[in-house]
Amino acid sequence: MVEKDTIRLLRECDAGVKMGVKSMDEVLDYMHSENFRQILINYKSEHTKLGNEIQTLLDNYHDEGKNPNPVAAGMSWVKTNMKLAVDESDQTIADLMTDGCHMGIKSLNRYLNQYESADEKSRDLAKKLIHLEEELASDIREYL
Repeated sequence: MVEKDTIRLLRECDAGVKMGVKSMDEVLDYMHSENFRQILINYKSEHTKLGNEIQTLLDNYHDEGKNPNPVAAGMSWVKTNMKLAVDESDQTIADLMTDGCHMGIKSLNRYLNQYESADEKSRDLAKKLIHLEEELASDIREYL
């Protein structure tokens, strides 16, 4: 059971990191504040590093990982593009990113509870990702 829960938790973390990086990529061209842009670039880099750690663990289990749910990714893309079509402000971007962080935090905590038999290293990575999302949401509050 430990191995199954470990792989399932890592897959969800993998999908979450991929969704976060994709979301950041979608908004970078719309940003006005160079400081805000740099904050997002730094967090994108941190997400990518964490994604690489997750993928290394998945490789140890001979697992390819998981892509974000296509419906969720599509809905996110539509929401992002509709909001930015109406208002291309940094405030809109901060709002979108904050919503994404909160959804990620909620989902990852649910998966931590659901896959309670996952090994400690995988649980630590999930907690690290949750903390990263919390920091991102906090660091961009001034742009809301």
